[in-house]
Order: sequence, then C-alpha cells, then structure tokens
Amino acid sequence: MPGSRLTEQDRRRIAAWLTEGLGCAEIARRLGRPTSTISREVARNSGPGGYRADHAQQSTERRSRRRPPGSPPRAPAARNTHGRNAEAVRSYAEGFAALMVEIGLPRMAGRVLAQLITTDSGALTSADLVRQLQVSPASVSKAIAYLEGLDVVRRERDPRRRREWYVIGDDVWRRAWTASARKNIMWADTARRGVRIFGATTPAGARLDEMARFFARLSVNMTGGPGQAAISDVLTVLAALLHAGEPLTVEQLAVALGWHPDRVTGSLRDAERYPDIGGPVMLQTLESGAYTVTARRHRLTAAQREALNRHRQRRSP
Repeated sequence: MPGSRLTEQDRRRIAAWLTEGLGCAEIARRLGRPTSTISREVARNSGPGGYRADHAQQSTERRSRRRPPGSPPRAPAARNTHGRNAEAVRSYAEGFAALMVEIGLPRMAGRVLAQLITTDSGALTSADLVRQLQVSPASVSKAIAYLEGLDVVRRERDPRRRREWYVIGDDVWRRAWTASARKNIMWADTARRGVRIFGATTPAGARLDEMARFFARLSVNMTGGPGQAAISDVLTVLAALLHAGEPLTVEQLAVALGWHPDRVTGSLRDAERYPDIGGPVMLQTLESGAYTVTARRHRLTAAQREALNRHRQRRSP
C-alpha cells in the first residue's frame, strides 16, 4: 500500500509517463493512487517547461521545511520593521493593489493580495486584514475565497488558537501562471465543443474555431505545449487516420497502432488542444464518437475551397 505522500521516484515516473503521453488517470492507476492526487501534483508543479520531477521534489521539501507539521505561521512582523518608512510601505501597498485592480482583480481581492505580498511573513489572519484594511470580516472572507480560486492564497489552520492564517507562498506567481494556462485550455476546449455543435462551416462555428485556435496558441506560449514524445504521438495518430481514409474509434486506433487506449485518448486530446501540431491537417470528432481528419479551414480561401469542390464533383462518377 503506497504512503500518503508521493516519493521522488514517484515524481520521476510521473514525468516519464507524461512525456510518453499518458494521462493522469492511467498514471494514477499505475502508481495505485487517486487520479485527483496525480492531477493536483501535475497542476501544482507544471510551469513553462511542463512538469519537472526535480522541481516538484524541491518544492515539496521547501514546504516541509518551512514549519513543523501542525505549527502555525510566524506572527507577522510590524510593517515598519527593518528601518522602513511606514507611510512609504502603506503607499506602495495601495499602489500595488491599484495595479491588481487595473489588470482585472476585484478591488478588495487586490487590496488583500497586496497586504499579503508586502508582509514579511507572507501570512495574515482575518483579524489582521480587517484591522489593516479597515473593512468588515465578510469583505475579507469574500476576497480570500476569490484569491483561493486563483490558487494564489491558501489557508492554514492554527490548531492551538483555533484560527486560520491566510498564506501566500514563495511560488505564488508560478502557481498563478499555471492556473492561467489551465484556464486558457478550458476556453479552447469549450470553443471546440461549440465547433462540433454548430459546425465548422457555419459563421458561428468558424468564429468558435478561431477562438479555440487563439486560446490553444496562448496556452502553448505559456506552458511550452506538449513534449516531443507527445507531439510525435499526435502526428502518428493523424497519419493513421489519413492512411485509413475513414473514421476510426479510439479502440480501432489502439489496435491498429498497438497502443494502450489511454495513450490514444491522450494523443487525441492533445491534437484537439494543440491544433497547430498537425499543420494543414486537423482532427475532427464525429457525432458517432469516431475520429477523422480534415483540412484546416483557414488554410484555404473560400474561392479555393469552391474550386476544389467543383474539381471533386467533376471526378465523381
């Protein structure tokens, strides 16, 4: 029975299997862990270069050294320590909060985030925030819930004093970057579902297709996209569908390629999420659940498509 924590060897296996294109569900099955454990591990420790086992292990060790289990964070130091000018600190925190609001953060969430970032300990209680910001506990609670949703703040329970600390970690920006990249993938996935519903040849479908490709490219720019092994798998699946000349299911592709179905599923998912991999060819999902390939619509003008359609019609018996 595996322990409750992932080991360094577990993390190296996760990195290797991700490179092979395996999904979190299959990795969890191989390690005998819940899928949620693997998905959280990958999300928490994925950056621009993807998941790195060594970085994940170092981050875990830093968190474990930060304080003994069950012990509360250190009480925040006074805001004018180390010879700082208290008014300058306050003014800077307000300016920082204003910047957060300007880029889209709700005003109270921006003020709370600024207080946490400019506090030496990186940890404050609700009472601290209420006192420093001169706002109600309900306002603080709402702001903390919003920041938790962005994965930039976490709660830590003080069992001895029965209170919670709100903590901003040293890796806050990497986690925020990863969360943003995940949201871009969600936008792309949602747009692709719309393309399947409306049809890629309709005005609405074409608009959604452009949206899907935009957010897919943005995600690649932020995360580096899939590794070389995953890209190779996508190209192999697209080539198999081209060679077959007819739609195939996951099971049929798995048999033809000699792959595990999870590997095929992961490659199909990557082909949808990163359509630029296929160049002029893109994956298409049919209502039957089978897959086929088609030319990427934006590569040809309307006149070119019409000319090719006429040519095809002339050659048809």
